[in-house]
Amino acid sequence: MAVRPILRIGDPRLREVSRPVTEFDTPELHELIADMFDTMAAADGAGLAAPQVGVLQRLMIFGVDENPRYPDVEAVPTTVLINPEFTVLDDGVAGFWEGCLSVPGMRGYVERPGKIRYKGFDQFGKPVEREAAGFHATVFQHEYDHLDGILYTDKLVDPRQFGFVEELAAREAS
Repeated sequence: MAVRPILRIGDPRLREVSRPVTEFDTPELHELIADMFDTMAAADGAGLAAPQVGVLQRLMIFGVDENPRYPDVEAVPTTVLINPEFTVLDDGVAGFWEGCLSVPGMRGYVERPGKIRYKGFDQFGKPVEREAAGFHATVFQHEYDHLDGILYTDKLVDPRQFGFVEELAAREAS
């Protein structure tokens, strides 16, 4: 299909709350999802929310087999999730150095609930429900936040644990 431009931090559309999707299995929805997968693949992303391509609808995609931006993470199933919700399953938290296609070249340390159950619908309107932990749970919550106008930079544990990927790698190497 097509690679769409990804909005970057500072664009006010990234701070808006998205509207629920009301129609499933439409040509427009299928085209948007295909474009989102093309866009995510072109940028080596692990996930992408519709607001990141300027569409303020409650739609996200994610999935990782192998990814050069996240070489040491477990696989995450390829998922289309529309109108998602989630529940935290325990009090444990997981910390991860997150990146974002809307905040290119940077990473920051964020802690999130470590085990969740999410649900929503696929593009055909069929229910999707899964439990997730680790990187899978992090990716879901990161993309979910985009639907509410929240960026991972809003959730940094410590602003000193945020920077350009190269500088952070150099700091760890020394």
